[in-house]
Amino acid sequence: MPAGGFTTSTTGGDFEAKITPIVIISCIMAATGGLMFGYDVGISGGVTSMPSFLEEFFPVVYKKVHEPGLIESNYCKYDNKGLQLFTSSLYLAALTATMFASVSTRRLGRRITMLIAGVFFIVGTILNAAATNLAMLIVGRLSLGCGVGFANQAVPVFISEIAPTRIRGALNILFQLNVTIGILFANIINYFTAQIKGGWGWRLSLALAGVPALLLTVGALLVVDTPNSLIERGLLDEGKKVLKKIRGIDNVEPEFDELVMASEVAKEVKHPFRNLLMRKNRPPLVIAILLQVFQQFTGINAIMFYAPVLFNTLGFAGDASLYSAVITGAVNVLSTVVSISLVDRLGRRILLLEAGVQMLVSQLVIAVVLGLKLKDTTTSLDKSLAILVVIMVCTFVSSFAWSWGPLGWLIPSETFPLETRSAGQSVTVFVNMLFTFIIAQAFLSMLCAMKYAIFLFFSAWVLVMTLFTMFLLPETKGIPIEEMTDRVWKQHWFWKRFMED
Repeated sequence: MPAGGFTTSTTGGDFEAKITPIVIISCIMAATGGLMFGYDVGISGGVTSMPSFLEEFFPVVYKKVHEPGLIESNYCKYDNKGLQLFTSSLYLAALTATMFASVSTRRLGRRITMLIAGVFFIVGTILNAAATNLAMLIVGRLSLGCGVGFANQAVPVFISEIAPTRIRGALNILFQLNVTIGILFANIINYFTAQIKGGWGWRLSLALAGVPALLLTVGALLVVDTPNSLIERGLLDEGKKVLKKIRGIDNVEPEFDELVMASEVAKEVKHPFRNLLMRKNRPPLVIAILLQVFQQFTGINAIMFYAPVLFNTLGFAGDASLYSAVITGAVNVLSTVVSISLVDRLGRRILLLEAGVQMLVSQLVIAVVLGLKLKDTTTSLDKSLAILVVIMVCTFVSSFAWSWGPLGWLIPSETFPLETRSAGQSVTVFVNMLFTFIIAQAFLSMLCAMKYAIFLFFSAWVLVMTLFTMFLLPETKGIPIEEMTDRVWKQHWFWKRFMED
């Protein structure tokens, strides 16, 4: 092994590359965008279960929760459109911002786009922490959403382009790992801020989002842009210089020549979004869109957004619900680490298929327990059944965290050709945020209307996505990004019909 790291051989289309410190540091810094995203996802559920927050901004919900006689069903405690809008407004802004982020990523580069995301995050954090009315609260969430749109557009592409092929999957999942760490930190912080006397703990929870926001902003100032981005913008000499720096070798000509060739092809494409609709680009586009739809219809965000609220609905006391959310957050982090260790060894498909079975079983058990034991007027589950529900939720979360969570972002970021990569990633983020918004806006109402059957609804989707993976999702492990067409799409039994010589 050469000094400075491992080497990837040039056989089979892979290019020589050491795993250099600058690659690891750059990817870690870039992945802090995931930390911010995760913190925003996790913090809202805990904050909306705090009595002082509800009393100040959602007094109708506060009365329903603390005066049970006002509601007919135990499942409907938190059914409120305004409360759902507080959570979902972030994703509404994100799906709009991602279209602008696509242009920014292509014309200004991946690094500048991450910097813009950091600024949006800082502004949103200040507005939320200082909010004195619902409008200010929503505007702050909209600013955070713009940050999510820009960060989720730039970070996965940045990591996929800068990472050596042999560890691209593991490094890319750093983004998702940071998402899970952000959710865990948010749940832990909510647990402690809920204990603060005086009712201002929710402000501290929202203000501490400034920490990952600053990390992302500073990280974006320190990292170098990717060679792909520099070459795409005509900065060939700088692109080669950065390529030598990140690969840790002088002989980068084979990879550099391929990047230049891909860039020349990309420059011929004047309308990348229109180009996405071409027949040859349909396989990565269709897969990217379906992965985002399926990811949200696993039901994961219904659980992660509203974990404390959900556990409250199931009859857990306030502290117990936050504590249970911390447990699921910890499982989320540990399981994502499992994905990092296995994704480049076992591949993408096997993780998705195994997780499909695990998610299906755990959701069916939850539905049966709630259907038989949690009635409309029941105030709580038996202790043993409540523990079983938490275990099943953790089982579900763990399987998602090593499969559909990280791979839903990884696979689209590594399958689009350079000429449509920014546009493809933009569509990926747009669809993800659109369906995240739909689930966030609808979940509490669905829980009220469907009761335990909501878990049967998500189970049906898990079955569909597992069958999709089995028959239509190709393996992309160890394939250089610029060789996906020849080595993946042209070899697949179904997608090869869309390829042209």
